[in-house]
Amino acid sequence: MQRIVLFSGGTACRAINIALARKQVHLTRVVPAWDSGGSSKLIREKLGILSVGDIRQALMTMAHGERRSGDVVRIFNTRISALGEAGDARQEFQLYAEGRHLLLERMEPGLRGAILNYLRTFATAVGPDFDFRNGSIGNFILTGACIAHNGDVNTAIFVFRKLCGIDGNVWPSSLDSDLILSGRLRNGARRAPQDVLSKLSEADAAIGIEDIELTSESGKNPAANNAVIEAIEAADVVVFGPGSFYTSILPHLLVGGVVEAVERARCPVLFVGNILQCRETLGMTLDDVMDRFLRTWRNVSSTQSAPLVQVLANRVLLPFGRSLGAFPYLTAHAETQGAGTGYDLIEDELEDAWNRGQHDGDLVAERILALAG
Repeated sequence: MQRIVLFSGGTACRAINIALARKQVHLTRVVPAWDSGGSSKLIREKLGILSVGDIRQALMTMAHGERRSGDVVRIFNTRISALGEAGDARQEFQLYAEGRHLLLERMEPGLRGAILNYLRTFATAVGPDFDFRNGSIGNFILTGACIAHNGDVNTAIFVFRKLCGIDGNVWPSSLDSDLILSGRLRNGARRAPQDVLSKLSEADAAIGIEDIELTSESGKNPAANNAVIEAIEAADVVVFGPGSFYTSILPHLLVGGVVEAVERARCPVLFVGNILQCRETLGMTLDDVMDRFLRTWRNVSSTQSAPLVQVLANRVLLPFGRSLGAFPYLTAHAETQGAGTGYDLIEDELEDAWNRGQHDGDLVAERILALAG
C-alpha cells in the first residue's frame, strides 16, 4: 500500500484529499499548527493550547472521503448558531453536552459517554463566560479530548479518529501551542499573526510578501511533531500543496526537523501548484513561488541543498492572461524549469470542469499515485 504524506491547505486540498482517501493508500495529512483565526481562535486564547480548527476540518474531509457519515461524524461536523445572544448559544451547547440531541440519544452508550465526557471537560475548562456562538462541536470535542489526555494532541486525534472510524491520519506539523506566523512585506512592514497575513488588504497584497517567520512566544525554535517525522520517513511520496502558499505551505519548512526528514526519506517530492493566484501571491508566477520555496528549503537544510521537486502545474490554454473573479490564474513558464532551477514542471489540464478555480481531485490523485510508484 502506497504511503502518501500531504502538506496542504484546507479548502484548496479538499477534492484531492477526498480522491486519495477513496484509493487503496495510506494517507497522512499534515496541517498548520499556527492557525490564529476562525472559531478556534477563542479556544486558543482562552486555554493556551494548540488550535484544533485545521485538524478537525482535515479529519472531517478525511471522513467524507472514506464515506463515513454516521451519527458521530454528523455531530462532529455541526456548529452552534452564529446569531442571537451568547446565552442562547450556551443553551444550544448544553443540548449537546447533556446528551439531549437526537443523534446523541440514539448512539451506542460507549460512544455517547465518551463524547459527553469530552464536551463536559471542555465546558469546565473554558468556564461560564465563554462565547459558544458559531463554535464547532467537533472543535469542542477535540479540545476536550486534548485536555482529558493531559494536553496530548496526538492522543486526542487518535481518539477522535477512532470515534469517527477514520483510517487516514491527520497531524499538526508541530505540537508547539504558541507558534506565531508573521510576514514581512516588500516595503518592510510586518503583518501578524496568520489570520492577518492570510487576509491582506488590497494595498498590502499589491506590495507583496517578501518573507515569513515562524516563532514561538516562549522563544524556542518550532519543533516537528514526531508523528509527522515518522510518516515522512516511511513515505513513498511527499506532497506540498495546494493551499495558501505563505500561510499554509511554506511555513512547514520552518518547523525544525521537517526538511531533514524529507531528505532522509529519499522519496519523490511533489509540489502541486494552485490554480489561481490569491492575495498572498498576487502578481507572482508559479516559477516565483517555486523560487521562494526552494530558497527557503536551502536556507533551512543543513546541506544547503534541496531535492529535485516535481511540480504539477495547471496548463492555461489561452495565450493571454485570464482571471476568475478577483484573481488571475497562476501560470508557469516551461522554458524556465529544469535541472538549473531545482524542479521539473509537469503540466496538465488540472482544473475541475465543474468547479472553476479548483483542482480536479481525481486527476491530481492519479498523478500523485503515479509518482509514488
